[in-house]
Formats: sequence, structure tokens, C-alpha cells
Amino acid sequence: MPDAVAELRAFSRFYTAQLELLGPGLLDTPHTLAESRVLFELAQQERVEVADLRTRMRIDAGHLSRLLGRLEARSLVARERSPADGRRQVVRLTKAGRDAFAVLDRRSAEQAEARLDGIDRDRLAAALGEVRRLLDPAAAPAVVLRPPRPGDLGWIVGRHGRLYADEYGWDGSFEVLVAGIVARFAETRDPAREAAWIAELDGAPAGCVLCVRDSDTVAKLRLLLVEPRARGLGLGARLVGECIAFARRAGYGELRLWTNDVLVAARRIYERAGFTLVDSEPHRSFGHDLVSQTWTLVL
Repeated sequence: MPDAVAELRAFSRFYTAQLELLGPGLLDTPHTLAESRVLFELAQQERVEVADLRTRMRIDAGHLSRLLGRLEARSLVARERSPADGRRQVVRLTKAGRDAFAVLDRRSAEQAEARLDGIDRDRLAAALGEVRRLLDPAAAPAVVLRPPRPGDLGWIVGRHGRLYADEYGWDGSFEVLVAGIVARFAETRDPAREAAWIAELDGAPAGCVLCVRDSDTVAKLRLLLVEPRARGLGLGARLVGECIAFARRAGYGELRLWTNDVLVAARRIYERAGFTLVDSEPHRSFGHDLVSQTWTLVL
């Protein structure tokens, strides 16, 4: 049997070389690997407490402070006191920081896409998930956000119909509505300004969201869904964060969404992401008396 210690060390050398992580700047940018990781973590939500960031990155307070200082000196991040607790410090990306992350994110996706050319992606995803679980049994299950593949758009329609019938008793007219949204997205999508994401949990679809054009300046977040087995993992927040980041990169000034007040968990995600409720109206839809809500986020 191969020696596990030697194999793990060899894989570490292989992985860092494959992804070109050892140069002075990651992906031909001026940012080090550690600085790039800070930008990534901050891009997942509007503001992050510094203490939480340190826990996520598993680094000591002094090292994180130096990283934030360098990024702050380049006007990529801003630090301020938490409005909820003045003893705590929060950090956020500036406009320049979001732009810098967008470059890193795009180049990282392009690099990964090139590395995966001709590879069995499902097999690789399952193997990498197994590695994570073996090295850290307490870690959250492996979650991957990816573009839709053949069959995924049908999955979005079917799961919305079944899940909302099971959990809220909505009738088939809701599935018809979802089917129309998905069909329009598939038929008229502008790849530069519209996108969809499938969240995989341990290799199986577990969530989705769409970002679609409403006008030249306004995008819509549509069809956010998280499977019951995947709830509590922060998957909804990740999907919403991905939609927000894409809308910013695409040049929209506002992101808008329509929901109903019975969808309490989704509303909490929108509030935490910075959306503001701008309209509420009772209506009769999907076999029930509901209260619709419109939320917006200035980008």
C-alpha cells in the first residue's frame, strides 16, 4: 500500500504546481495567494466581521491584520466598526476590491475550465469531495456551484413544482410559471448579462438561482431554491452572493426580486445580503391567498 504521508505531500506539490500558486502574484495579478483568498471571502457577502474572517481562513490575527492592511493601502478593502457592536470590526470590499475580485474569479474559472478539458468531471468532483471528508470529517459536505448542464433546466422546473407543492400546497400553476421563466431564459439568454447556477451537494443537484435581464440597468434574481437536505449549510446565501457578484460584473445598477411573505427563510437571506423591501401586495395565486413582495439591491 502507498504511504499516505508521502502521497499527501506529493499531491500538495502537484496541486500547487498545477494551479500555479507559487508565483509572486496569483493568476497574473498583483495579489498574493493569501490576499486573493481574503478578496474571495469578502466577495461572498457585503460585510464580514474580522474575527469571523480569521476563523474561516484559519490564520492568526496578526497575519490577517497585515493582509488587510496591504489591501486597504491599495484601496481594495475598507475596515469600520460594526454597527451592531462597536467593539467589533467589520471589513468589506470597495468598488476597486470588487473589480479586483471579478478579475481573479474570471481567471480562476478559466484556468479550472482549461484544466478540466477532457476529464470526467463527475468522477473528479466525487473524488475531491471524498478527499475533503477524509481529511476533515467535521467539514461541511462538498458543495460546488456550476453552470447548468443538459437536463438541469428541467430539474429546476420539476423541483420547484414538487417542492412548493409539498411544503406550501401550491398548485400546478406555479410550475407553469417556473417553466415559462426557464424557457425564456433558455431561448433568449445573453451570456454576458444573464446566468444560472446549479449547486451540487456531494455530486447531486441541491439548489439553483438565475440572474436575468429586466432592463439595461436592472437585473432580476429568480428561482432561488435549496433542497431540504442542503439547508443550514449557507447554500442559499452562496447562490444569492454569486448572483449579486455576476450582476455587478455585468454592469447592472440594481438587482430586483419578487417573492412571497410565506417564504421566510429566503427573505432572511435577501435581508442579510442587503436587499430592501420596496413593495408588498396581497394577491391570489397558486391556489392560495398570498402577499407578494418586491425587494431591491443597489449595486
